[in-house]
Amino acid sequence: PPASQNNEQGSTLRDLLTTTAGKLRLGSTDAGIAFAPVYSTGTASGKSGRTMPNILDDIIASVVENKIPPNRAPKTNVKSEIKEEPKDDKNCIQDDCSKRYSDIQYSWICDKHVLWLRDHKNSNNWKLFKECWKQGRPVLVSGMHKKMNFSLWKAESISLDFGNQQADILNCKDSIISNTNVKEFWDGFEDVSKRQKVKNGETALLKLKDWPSGEDFKAMMPARYEDLLKSLPLPEYCSPEGKLNLASHLPGFFVRPDLGPRLCSAYGVAATKDHDIGTTNLHIEVSDVVNILVYVGIARGNGVLSKSGVLKKLEEEDLDDLLRKRLKDSSELPGALWHIYAGKDADKIREFLQKIAKEQGLEVLPEHDPIRDQSWYVNKKLRQRLFEEYGVKTCTVIQFLGDAIILPAGALHQV
Repeated sequence: PPASQNNEQGSTLRDLLTTTAGKLRLGSTDAGIAFAPVYSTGTASGKSGRTMPNILDDIIASVVENKIPPNRAPKTNVKSEIKEEPKDDKNCIQDDCSKRYSDIQYSWICDKHVLWLRDHKNSNNWKLFKECWKQGRPVLVSGMHKKMNFSLWKAESISLDFGNQQADILNCKDSIISNTNVKEFWDGFEDVSKRQKVKNGETALLKLKDWPSGEDFKAMMPARYEDLLKSLPLPEYCSPEGKLNLASHLPGFFVRPDLGPRLCSAYGVAATKDHDIGTTNLHIEVSDVVNILVYVGIARGNGVLSKSGVLKKLEEEDLDDLLRKRLKDSSELPGALWHIYAGKDADKIREFLQKIAKEQGLEVLPEHDPIRDQSWYVNKKLRQRLFEEYGVKTCTVIQFLGDAIILPAGALHQV
């Protein structure tokens, strides 16, 4: 019999069903349900009527979906709450939020995919950042180096203080890793003649793999650690103690990802013959990423492109007009080239890279994931094919000295 006709009050489950059943009526708004339960709306004789709602649907609708006690009517309607959300939250991205955030210096780049906050000192930056972050879009904040002690981050300073440390050094072209003194890496950072040579005499493109990282960074480089933390952009989100930094509020028993910080250092491709390789292959991070370009070395030696040559190579990229304008500004120092993709395109990119691997005669194993394995740097020709064949457009960003690039977890990127 219907639970409402049963007078027994012997169990909590029976009470739950009794109090819930009367509230959940098709089309009802007083139970605050966001979806209609499953009903039988007719009988074999053709007379209209309804049977008892499916018990599981009732419980889900009343207890799980709406987070309300089954014996208390909700104060508000879920549907009406949705309607009451600010109507201009999403439109804000499209109309540049010019009226709501007139006190913030900002621009949109990469076809309005990336927010560029031009004044790192503005205490209201986080308000506009919040609107952009809801959309899962990358953010660029410029001028962070003006808050930092620049002398701490010079290549020669790090080499002098930590040259005797051992670390893994990656040859970006052949992916061979060797363990050696970091002084060898830093000595060649700006002097090409001191860089390692590969078998054919070509200069090696080396990367110091995340050295140091996490607690090691704090213990080994306390002064630099403190300098970095006080200089983080949008401290409400990015500081370890930020009020909007989710990680700072997680209980201690959670297994957290390595939130760093870590020092990412690599030679530029300007001194190599092959400009179709990167120092960081296409990959995804499991947490949000803040990457600040704290130092840009100017390479010297045979075979190195001149400054004008480097600028010319960068201008060949599919760049936003504002980025092209920054390239022509003599006070700006470009240091890294990023290609960024939205997380929603991951499956298309994965399928594309597996297709390219097969075309190149490479073995594609069932468990092989080209993104997880970080085995690809998608060059200009492949980026064009990716757009033409899969409709996936590349967001190209040049990172200048002092720029902080903030990426949401799941965004694909290469550098």
